[in-house]
Amino acid sequence: MDRRQVLKSVAALLVPSVDQAADSELRIAGQSVEVRIAPFSRYGVRLSVVPTATPSIPNDGSLTPAALAASGTVIRSGSKSLKVNGLKVDFAPFSFQIEGVQHLKIDSETGVVSFATGDVPLLGFGEGGPQFDRRGSTDKMRSGQGGYQLRTHGGRVPIPWIISTAGWAMYFHQPFGTFDFSGAESRFQPATALPLDIFLVVSRDPATIMSEYGKLTGLPELPPLWSLGYQQSHRTLASREEILEEARTFREKKLPCDTMIYLGTGFCPSGWNTNNGEFAFNQKVFPDPKAIFDELHKEHFRVALHVVIKSRAMHGTVRDTCDPKLPVEEQPSCYWEEHRPIFALGVDGWWPDEGDPLDIASRLTRNRMYWEGPQLDRPNERPFALHRNGYAGMQRYAAFLWSGDVYSTWETLRTHIPVAINTGLSGIPYWGTDIGGFVPTKEFTAELFVRWFQFGAFCPLFRSHGRTWKLRLPWGWNTGDASPIEVTNSNGAATPDASELHNPHVEPICRKFLELRYRMLPYLYGAVRESTMTGLPIMRGLWLHYPDDPIAVARSDEYLWGRDVLVAPVVQQGATSRAVYLPRGAWYDFWTGERHDGGREIVRRVDLETMPLYVRAGSILPLGPVKQYTEEHVDEPLMVTIYPGADASFLLYEDDGRSFNYRQGEWSGIQMTFNNSRRALSLKQVSRPAGRRNIRVKLGDATREVDFAGRPMEIRF
Repeated sequence: MDRRQVLKSVAALLVPSVDQAADSELRIAGQSVEVRIAPFSRYGVRLSVVPTATPSIPNDGSLTPAALAASGTVIRSGSKSLKVNGLKVDFAPFSFQIEGVQHLKIDSETGVVSFATGDVPLLGFGEGGPQFDRRGSTDKMRSGQGGYQLRTHGGRVPIPWIISTAGWAMYFHQPFGTFDFSGAESRFQPATALPLDIFLVVSRDPATIMSEYGKLTGLPELPPLWSLGYQQSHRTLASREEILEEARTFREKKLPCDTMIYLGTGFCPSGWNTNNGEFAFNQKVFPDPKAIFDELHKEHFRVALHVVIKSRAMHGTVRDTCDPKLPVEEQPSCYWEEHRPIFALGVDGWWPDEGDPLDIASRLTRNRMYWEGPQLDRPNERPFALHRNGYAGMQRYAAFLWSGDVYSTWETLRTHIPVAINTGLSGIPYWGTDIGGFVPTKEFTAELFVRWFQFGAFCPLFRSHGRTWKLRLPWGWNTGDASPIEVTNSNGAATPDASELHNPHVEPICRKFLELRYRMLPYLYGAVRESTMTGLPIMRGLWLHYPDDPIAVARSDEYLWGRDVLVAPVVQQGATSRAVYLPRGAWYDFWTGERHDGGREIVRRVDLETMPLYVRAGSILPLGPVKQYTEEHVDEPLMVTIYPGADASFLLYEDDGRSFNYRQGEWSGIQMTFNNSRRALSLKQVSRPAGRRNIRVKLGDATREVDFAGRPMEIRF
């Protein structure tokens, strides 16, 4: 029977009841315990084991209030069989048999939990760690850059949310511990035996599983539109003049860019501040910070500053009373006060680095501080913060995450595709890497940078950063100058070969993908908005839309960008072709328009400027004009391309990109619907009108241009 049919009804277990069986009491690790079995949603079951002496479950900040409050049947002795959401759950100490789905067992001496691994991929589980399918691995869930093979896999943000592509998922809320997926039965070794708190989701529909996780840990907040543009990061700074000259160069060369990010002094010899963790400006390069920020704003750049934290704990909120007896960095109410004078000068966003020693609750407290703190002074402006650390629930604060100080190697680039997929499936939609890799190696060539830049153009965070930082500039590979040199040729690090520094092909290719990123903003912003409504990631594993295709489910070297665009980054040095698996249905080559039947692997020839992109038949792809920054007004039509072969729809979502006014309905939406058999596109306003829009619609070789003023209209081909 289909699992969705099994789970249609919601059981009446919302009021706690206590089992009064007279069997011997339940005990784990020498403690008397009670078992709680509760529904938390239409598709979810909460299984908890708590000491009877201290029955409360600690709140690490990851759960939503509704998930935290879920309650149901309490069992203090014996066995019990009950229905939860139409799903039969048999409990016999200490075993949870979930009908046709999963069997969890708890060792009464140690508290170790075992469950069936299954014979299909296990996905999710946070950022980093062994990739792609988590089966076969053992993970101690170590956080930070020392978590697992930093060079290639990046920093580790372990999130105990594991998805089986067979149609179930589990979130281990409490406690933290080690997972072993190497056998037919997986094992969870808790750091402390009790309390145990597990949420099980059952559905054959991947979108439902992601929606349920959103109910558990929260849906993403909408970030500012400018954060989805290109971000240029800097390291060692020479002077005030260099800072402004580089910004002018972007505009003179007409290379789109929205954000300038400046590293702190300490991680480089000359950054924006006097030293890491300090909030005084480096007078050598920022003698008049407000004037510099004003000049950058005049050129339509945003400014983000790097900050580090040295404390090992953080608690409270920015609205609490600051306690002078406690360390400043441990209290957001105190610590944010150190940011506010800098913020008042015109800083637009923050880059909170480090924080590896912070525990789970402290990580989320820090994520929250950079969301709520800026709103104290700019209450109607969406904040931006790029974090190195976080946890389940960080998406509630629109927190961006990057993968840390990885090495510039082809293996790193290859590995980061499955890292991206699993991070998205773990509820973190706003993710990216240091384009080119942070630590240069002998493999750091113009070719590797270009291939990484192409991949970065299809990550939510589109940012170049790393040592030998001028080679991260789109024009940096044709200057003959790799300075400032920030690496020693040891431990795998190496200065790029001088012969690589006169390559005229890099800048035009970077321009091509910068312009494509900005043209795709209408499509991307729609995918971001969908993420905030549904919990679906922006970078999507093929499983999310093709769960019945085992080849697609297991594919780890390509992904969907939103619903309709398939991205296949080139990750082999010297590649002249790329094997691409196209799921069932028809697909169109984005570059050539050639149609391909799916359900098979094809081989796409590539040159250095080509990364394979395919668009699903039955899609509507809106492309805006080329812009130099996201808020630029360009008086050109919106290009809407229809990819026929099936009916299609797309909601063009637009708001002011900056404020929270969309929460009060101040946004514009045009529902586009294509009837494939009639070859007709209908346009319908579904929110407040945004004024007259010039729209150019393309279907094959035919083009129609219309002015849409809010009234329903149909365009026939």
